[in-house]
Amino acid sequence: MIRANHFLVNVADNNLFHYDVSINPESKSRATNREVLNELIKLHGKTSLGGKLPAYDGRKSLYTAGSLPFESEEFVVKLIDPEKRDKERAEREYKITIRIAGRTDLYHLQQFLLGRQRDMPQETIQVLDVVLRESPSWNYVTVSRSFFSTQFGHRGDIGEGLECWRGYYQSLRPTQMGLSLNIDISATSFFKPVTVIQFVEEFLNIRDTSRPLSDRDRVKIKKALRGVRIETNHQEDQIRRYKITGITPIPMSQLIFPVDDKGTRSTVVQYFWDRYNYRLKYASWPCLQSGSDSRPVYLPMEVCKIVEGQRYSKKLNDKQVTNILRATCQRPQQREQSIHEMVLHNKYTEDRFAQEFGIKVCNDLVSVPARVLPPPMLKYHDSGREKTCAPSVGQWNMINKKMINGGTVDNWTCLSFSRMRPEEVQRFCGDLIQMCNATGMSFYPKPVVDVRSSNPNNIENALRDVHRRTTELLVKEGRGSLQLLIVILPEVSGSYGKIKKVCETDLGIVSQCCLPRHASRPNKQYLENVALKINVKVGGRNTVLERAFIRNGIPFVSEVPTIIFGADVTHPPPGEDSASSIAAVVASMDWPEITKYRGLVSAQPHRQEIIEDLFSVCKDPLKGTANGGMIRDLLIAFRKKTGRRPERIIFYRDGVSEGQFSHVLLHEMDAIRKACASLEEGYLPPVTFVVVQKRHHTRLFPEVHGRRDMTDKSGNILPGTVVDRQICHPTEFDFYLCSHAGIQGTSRPTHYHVLYDENHFTADALQSLTNNLCYTYARCTRAVSVVPPAYYAHLAAFRARYYVEGESSDGGSTPGSSGQAVAREGPVEVRQLPKIKENVKDVMFYC
Repeated sequence: MIRANHFLVNVADNNLFHYDVSINPESKSRATNREVLNELIKLHGKTSLGGKLPAYDGRKSLYTAGSLPFESEEFVVKLIDPEKRDKERAEREYKITIRIAGRTDLYHLQQFLLGRQRDMPQETIQVLDVVLRESPSWNYVTVSRSFFSTQFGHRGDIGEGLECWRGYYQSLRPTQMGLSLNIDISATSFFKPVTVIQFVEEFLNIRDTSRPLSDRDRVKIKKALRGVRIETNHQEDQIRRYKITGITPIPMSQLIFPVDDKGTRSTVVQYFWDRYNYRLKYASWPCLQSGSDSRPVYLPMEVCKIVEGQRYSKKLNDKQVTNILRATCQRPQQREQSIHEMVLHNKYTEDRFAQEFGIKVCNDLVSVPARVLPPPMLKYHDSGREKTCAPSVGQWNMINKKMINGGTVDNWTCLSFSRMRPEEVQRFCGDLIQMCNATGMSFYPKPVVDVRSSNPNNIENALRDVHRRTTELLVKEGRGSLQLLIVILPEVSGSYGKIKKVCETDLGIVSQCCLPRHASRPNKQYLENVALKINVKVGGRNTVLERAFIRNGIPFVSEVPTIIFGADVTHPPPGEDSASSIAAVVASMDWPEITKYRGLVSAQPHRQEIIEDLFSVCKDPLKGTANGGMIRDLLIAFRKKTGRRPERIIFYRDGVSEGQFSHVLLHEMDAIRKACASLEEGYLPPVTFVVVQKRHHTRLFPEVHGRRDMTDKSGNILPGTVVDRQICHPTEFDFYLCSHAGIQGTSRPTHYHVLYDENHFTADALQSLTNNLCYTYARCTRAVSVVPPAYYAHLAAFRARYYVEGESSDGGSTPGSSGQAVAREGPVEVRQLPKIKENVKDVMFYC
């Protein structure tokens, strides 16, 4: 038995009524809508609303337990505009229309939870979810499904004008044991409630505020502050609130605007002196702009303060992520305790909305039965003979073992963009080659051309030069082409993406990048890990599953050629409105041992989740219609490599949220079918379609903390722990698998949801296969947390993001974040990715 952060929910047998709400004048702010409705309940709750306490979603829907005494009714309330708390205290009149929209009984929900009905009564669950979110929506800051507040403990400074707030995630879910409230602790980033000047100083790390801001800094600030609410403090008797829409291109000492209708003009600095007797200190800095471009309101940064409680939704830099993780990382015992305390703090039993609707939430985490799957045996070589290796608690080592298929590297060289001395670089190359040879590769000790150091400002030319010199020499000697380029990166981050783009899409070079801090003092473990990566990049294989485990892990896989796909889509970070999303698909190329994957990538419309290029038909004026697409290409490649066509397909699809399951399944299964049929008439291999989810909030805890037979070193549940009962879907085939050993914090199990299964897997067979595959990840000697094909697809998609955005990779700016965010009008044209060279595509270049 183990425990899960799910809390059992019981609901009294009520009739639930749904009403449509319209408020005039309309407000986009949920907070304003809530205030209007609250005022209505105060005035008319006992009379016109029949004493009912409605739950409101802040938009268009209102729910009650039992009906209201009318079908449709209009109300008027007056409210002081919360945005203008000044001496006028502007009152606004709101008209509210409430109209019956439908009623819901709980019978269908009960039938669904008992497994007697297939389709989920989504709306009933949504009503109950809204009810349980009503009280916290008033007291805390809501972000998606989470609530944050400074009441929940220490606000940690995470740098660059931001702080992290603690909070909790809450979601009502149908499970086999009935309705369950999934509660987890969480944290996110907020703007510090400081003056805008302080924010800018911290965000840009400015020491000297007398200097004007550069154009680049101005764009950075504009992106960071767009949409942020501020309040002004230069008028003693009133505080005004505004929303920042932009930043002026010129400093406020030069910014002239019309003061009145007579055409009088003044600079911002002069205006503040004349009107408010206020001397502005930062005259060389630009102004914040509020309002529209046609009617701008100019606000000097020094009179503005950021309103508390605003989330920073853009991408954080590495340092900020580390700081947030440091503030929230908790061992399983602490985390379980924090979750339990949060549930007690929320006092669900005393919640007036829960009482009104007859909802009871249990205060204790649920206990669920689990199993621990055994690890597979792995195959290595020992002085030419095969040798098996048994992992222990999710890890193993390569002492006295050699790779099952060591790759051969005859033609290589090294290029250093770091400040390492030439003799240090030579020593590093020597150590790395020694390790590659010791672990089973055949690596020629001398480079094709001399190892060189180059200026980091001249990366592209240096790469082209190495390519030209090696090609000329190798062609002259008839020795093939350059197989590997070892690159030592510059000390300053940001060039990795550019190097990969030039090597893989321009020159056709397989490269291995190393950080100078590791290369200058390499330890044995580091060299071994790099050797594992190099081996798969030059076409070798590190380890394979012992045959018996493949037979047990995948039914009849040794008799039937099976191809395993992994697919993922990565989306650009928030604020990058014009960037494409990138889809990647990888597929296994070796059978029956499944370890080698070929990867393909494709750009598609912004934030589109369905993979567009799985199968395509294009019209060719010369050849007529031509079939293409990533699935088809990978099926052809599998046949070339193995000489067999796949008779079974397993498709692991990452990155799909529950709301998109049916949509994605429909389109992508159709594409898989068409790709197969386009190769041969009547070719219909059975498909198993599994969604892989990491972004969920279920956590699993050992029943007894600290018992060594039930936990790993970090105090987490053992690798191989699988749960497929009680907290899983009432009728569908899904399971939680924690395949990896914990390192720090609390392990997150991966949720596998089988949407379609023509191979008729038993739960045991698919769980074992998935767990066994987690031991075949090429980059380390430990079991990973996500099935490798899905992991590889994620790596390939992430790599392709560098192809379109080139330069930056880390250290503050995200790939492509130097440009300005563009407001989109209509669909943006998808910029196609540059093509990866064939020799690079043939190996696991994305590792």
